[in-house]
Amino acid sequence: MRQSLLNERTFLWILLLLYAMGCIQSIRCKPKSFRESIIVLEVNSSIDSNPTSIDESSSVVLRYRTPHFRASARVLVPPVADKETWTVGWIQACNHMEFYNKYGSKGMSSWELPDLRDGKIQAISDSDGVNYPWYGNTTETCTVVGPTKKDTKFVVSMNDNFYPSVTWGIPVSDSNVPQLTSIHRDQSFTTWLVAINQTSGETLVLQTVRWRMQLNIDVDPDKSLGKRATLREPLVQEQPQVLGKNEPIPPNAMVKPNANDAQVLMWRPKTGNPVVVIPPKY
Repeated sequence: MRQSLLNERTFLWILLLLYAMGCIQSIRCKPKSFRESIIVLEVNSSIDSNPTSIDESSSVVLRYRTPHFRASARVLVPPVADKETWTVGWIQACNHMEFYNKYGSKGMSSWELPDLRDGKIQAISDSDGVNYPWYGNTTETCTVVGPTKKDTKFVVSMNDNFYPSVTWGIPVSDSNVPQLTSIHRDQSFTTWLVAINQTSGETLVLQTVRWRMQLNIDVDPDKSLGKRATLREPLVQEQPQVLGKNEPIPPNAMVKPNANDAQVLMWRPKTGNPVVVIPPKY
């Protein structure tokens, strides 16, 4: 009993001392910053398990549609005390691209990102080209305008896939005679869940996801339309990695141009000089 009383007196003495020093008051009253208070409740990321589909319905182009990459996050924002506007959403950048279409002994066409190819930049924005730096502005983002009195919970989600057209004939020729023999594509992306203060520009990386899409198609141009193309490994894509440690966002991932506007279609013949078939938009 005596020991218990001593413990209570010691506790009260420490409590009074802390109040006198202002410690408890400062801990209790100091509001948490947005950085400390925003909570990512759940993150999910996957690539659909279905293989790439091939469409040979056109006599001019071969089309293919890859499985979708998908990412979603449930986010909780506690009450925002100040007059601040925060946008939370997905930002994506391409950091590697190989996209070759071979035409037998004639050569190959390739979609290229010159600055990325030459190592001048680490990554290039994969924004929709309108809502920089965001991947999109529908399901991809949510904006919280302070001050707010209650918790704000929401889900932000995005998806991405490839659906291009590749000419059966050599792209620098007026002929549609089938000469396409293979398609190879290997692209890597980093996707970030990010919160940005619209006034100050403060940027918080909340989650980082890495993913890759690989594609190999063999084509026999001598076969009849509808029977030319064969999908090769990998038939099922690697699943994305949700990283345990966040990566910083490279500067070029936040600004113009985006990958679609920066890419150029080249014709690289077996002999002779490369030719620009489609110049970059930007």
